[in-house]
Amino acid sequence: MPENALHRIPLWPLLLYATVVVVLLAVILTLSYLLGQHHRDRATGRPYEGGIEQTGSARIRFSAQFYLVAMLFVVFDVEAVFIMLWALGFYQLGWPGYIGVAVFIGQLVVVLIYEWGIGALDIGADVKKIMKVYRLKQRSQVKKMQQNELVVEQD
Repeated sequence: MPENALHRIPLWPLLLYATVVVVLLAVILTLSYLLGQHHRDRATGRPYEGGIEQTGSARIRFSAQFYLVAMLFVVFDVEAVFIMLWALGFYQLGWPGYIGVAVFIGQLVVVLIYEWGIGALDIGADVKKIMKVYRLKQRSQVKKMQQNELVVEQD
């Protein structure tokens, strides 16, 4: 493409499109404001949770684990976009593209196994700790029962 050809591309369609979008946006917002309901009832400004009356504070602390899982989801979601783009250009990329995406997926699998190993994907309660406490409780109850039996036998 010659240098002068770039200057000859008309920009008026782009400017017209941008103007139409801005005008339509302004018209829609203005009509919504003018035609919309304007009332101030007691519950208008309160949050609505499926008909349930609001109780307590909305300021609840979440575990950092939830944020970590959310970030991992975003990372793997972005990787899916890269793989989909590779799939679109599959025939043009050929074997080098196939080897590149295979290495990429291999790295994703290694990272996923690593994150699983360090416990980054464990959101819920730690089952091992719960079972340990449960077994300790059972042992203490068994010991109490054995002591009660000894006391009854001695009487």
